[in-house]
Amino acid sequence: MPRTLLRSASAILLALTALNAPTAHADDGVPVEITVNTRAALAGVPETGIGTNHAIWDAQLGSDQTADLLKDAGVRLLRYPGGSYSDIYHWADHTAPGGYVAPNTDFDTFMAGARRTGAQPMVTANYGTGTAEEAAAWVRYANVTKGYGVKYWEIGNENYGNGHYGAAWEADNHADKSPAEYARHVVAYADAMKAVDPTIKIGAVLTTPANWPDAIRAEGDAGSWNEVVLSTAGSKIDFVVLHWYPGALDRTGHVPDMIQLTREQIARLAGPGAERIGIAMTEFNTGSSSNGTNTQPGALAAADAYATLLANGVFTVEWWNVHNGIGTVTEVEGHTDYGDFGLLSSGTCTADGSVCEPAFNTPFAPYYALQMVGRFARPGDQFVRAASDTPAVSAHAARRPNGDLAVMMINTSRDTSYAAAIDYAGYTPAAGAPTVLTHTNGATSITTATSGSATSQTLPPLSLTTIVLKPAADRSSPAAPAQPVASAVTDTKATITWPRATAGDRPIAKYEIHRQHGAVTEQLGETSGTSFTAGNLRPGTRYTVNVIARDAGGGLSWASPPLTFTTKAPATSSCSVRLSVQSDWSSGYVGSIDVTNTGAPIDGWTLDFAWPRSWQSLGSGWSAVWTQDGRAVKAVSEPGNRALATGASATIGFVGNYSGPNVLPSVFRLNGTVCAAG
Repeated sequence: MPRTLLRSASAILLALTALNAPTAHADDGVPVEITVNTRAALAGVPETGIGTNHAIWDAQLGSDQTADLLKDAGVRLLRYPGGSYSDIYHWADHTAPGGYVAPNTDFDTFMAGARRTGAQPMVTANYGTGTAEEAAAWVRYANVTKGYGVKYWEIGNENYGNGHYGAAWEADNHADKSPAEYARHVVAYADAMKAVDPTIKIGAVLTTPANWPDAIRAEGDAGSWNEVVLSTAGSKIDFVVLHWYPGALDRTGHVPDMIQLTREQIARLAGPGAERIGIAMTEFNTGSSSNGTNTQPGALAAADAYATLLANGVFTVEWWNVHNGIGTVTEVEGHTDYGDFGLLSSGTCTADGSVCEPAFNTPFAPYYALQMVGRFARPGDQFVRAASDTPAVSAHAARRPNGDLAVMMINTSRDTSYAAAIDYAGYTPAAGAPTVLTHTNGATSITTATSGSATSQTLPPLSLTTIVLKPAADRSSPAAPAQPVASAVTDTKATITWPRATAGDRPIAKYEIHRQHGAVTEQLGETSGTSFTAGNLRPGTRYTVNVIARDAGGGLSWASPPLTFTTKAPATSSCSVRLSVQSDWSSGYVGSIDVTNTGAPIDGWTLDFAWPRSWQSLGSGWSAVWTQDGRAVKAVSEPGNRALATGASATIGFVGNYSGPNVLPSVFRLNGTVCAAG
């Protein structure tokens, strides 16, 4: 997206009036049921998880006050020199032709501020108007001359916005603006920069699944942006870069598929060793045009998104940005929303001077969201599954190395205070009241108290609440098994193996294999060895499993890191189906399905499949009679193609619409029989 000194939402914010009515409580006193399951482990909390962006138009990016505020917010990574400015910025003479460069924003000043904050830097090298030699010289200055030890280096920023797909906001002086040209330069940049310092990590720009221009194939290209970049430059990079401005405040449900689809692209296209490639969300902002950019609803969405992205294995999420400036001013939930994408106030006013922001560096509500996430999930912790039975309340949990457990609960209701009943699987909290951290609508700090119990808390309207629990006393338990791997995956089976865990006070008696169903787990089996073949699996289904060690006294280890695999279609069947995407426009696609009868002759047929996600739907179809009921889709033969002799095929097509990550259907049934992949 374009970056300007004052970035505002793309649509006019709707004015909302604060309610004067007293706080309501949940109907009939029925509590929100929250489930926390430590047997269902997610990603570990990375050192660089909480990040934000600095920009060279911000004269205070290196000030002590700004650095100290970011440190107090728990910021562990700082990105520089600022969005689209990265592709016009020349570090050596500190210029950005066509843009504004504020005083006291050079690289050394940025590094001084980053060190005071205690954050690792991430530098975006100039692809649009720069060269590989310029980037390599920057690495030499940073890490050889100055000894800064800058580890993370991106090649360009949103370079798909260079006009190749019809929209141009990103500077790009290359005559060829294709993904192939960008990928070739990523290879050249990586080679030149790593020749100076082979320890650095190189990041390449990708499009975010279901966000423009993801999946679009421009004329003359061998594939979409991601397909071309990963297949050409995958062997040279160490991480990929995504940006996400969801707009709505209820999009965190998209995150698991967003990240999983990115991982699948990396695994399929980046070549041997692709598992080393991490995922960085180097720009994120709620970008809400109707519910508040810098007031409490935006803060709640930010906390939810940060926790969800990190729990799904993103190694950094970087807020756009530290200081930005006033935009469209509205009232949201009783407070002025300035339409400012910054964490901290810029102290600026509207053009007519009628409204001014609070004093410079006053934290906005999302600042406290990042601060809460940092106190909830600390580097070295492990996210575990948590869920709520009420849409207005979301929950996250993280287990700490010392056995403590933190649970963060987010109440998005504007006027209802909920009683929360919290249940634990695989964890026994100690008796007594837990430590409770709370941030409410309009608050200017996070409060800390000791109140309620491990199983009962009250969640105020528009609030963030984190409880920190101690474990019940127990003897030393086994260490968690290390990362499991899957092999010999078929339509109904998969073999799961893992390294032997380290015993605690008592010997390990067995290992349990648990499949995640949200915050509930299903035990697939157990074994005394370090390999297990899971059977009775469903074809074309994504499974996430954890392995847990149990000792001779019944003590449980932490869950292993998660393993995700997808079962296949049957190897043989009386039919086969091949789905191919003919074209895609980031919110819909044309799908072609080849149906082949490999069994006895058929006179009349029905093809059934289901949309994997609720945000997918059938737009239209041809060469069959198409219907949809809920997620179920049915295509019935027409008179011209109803007869399929043995070996005969029919081709049918459809338009599929989607408003989130597009997970393609993979299980097709012909007259009730599951088909093989064509």
